[in-house]
Amino acid sequence: MDNLYNYILTIADNCLILGQRLGELCGHGPSLETDIAVTNISLDLIGQTRSYYQYAAEIEGKGRTEDDIAFLRLEKEYKNCLLVEQPNEHFGYVIGRQYLWDTYHYLFLSELQGSADEILAAIAKKAIKEVSYHKRFSGDWVKRLGDGTNESRGKMQEAICDLWPYVDELFDMTGVGTDLIENRVAVDLSALKEAYYEQVFELLSEATLDVPERKYFIYGGKKGVHSEHLGYLLTDLQYMQRAYPNMEW
Repeated sequence: MDNLYNYILTIADNCLILGQRLGELCGHGPSLETDIAVTNISLDLIGQTRSYYQYAAEIEGKGRTEDDIAFLRLEKEYKNCLLVEQPNEHFGYVIGRQYLWDTYHYLFLSELQGSADEILAAIAKKAIKEVSYHKRFSGDWVKRLGDGTNESRGKMQEAICDLWPYVDELFDMTGVGTDLIENRVAVDLSALKEAYYEQVFELLSEATLDVPERKYFIYGGKKGVHSEHLGYLLTDLQYMQRAYPNMEW
């Protein structure tokens, strides 16, 4: 059960951290419509997180709740990839990060729907409907900014180049027990890689953006080795629960 518990965290922590990062933008979007859309994506991700953490708490069997798992872990205990914790430098970064994640997330959930674990499969079948919209939203904005003004193209290109070193970690199998792959519980991430890059390259071409030439990638998030940004994010995320332990609404 430990392998399954840890595997769920490698999925759920991404949704929690990205949902929190997007939540920071509530009231700060470039337009009312976009602000509401980004906030709704944040809520979708937090909703998915709850489903995963509830299942994880049940599997763990230590009497912890979804709130305990979300709010009472140390930074090194989070297993999210580095991409989702990167800060909201400007709107181009928000959209670039979202598209690079959404493309992966959609492919991942497409496969997780076929998991031998009925609960994970059910979560994936529900979540993929939301993620289909996320992917369309972020992809449309990448094209709009990339094929827009000189300034918008420059900012979108800057974001893609800066975020690119974190992309390959999405396919890192750290934290996934081989038994979960063999028993068709977990998704073999390496099988998603070719389709992912094909889709991303195609959209960047449509957006008149260049594919970054960097050949090195940064790993560590799935092992609990995070960037300096996660600690600040967790300070905001966990403040109320740590300041007022066992608080209930």
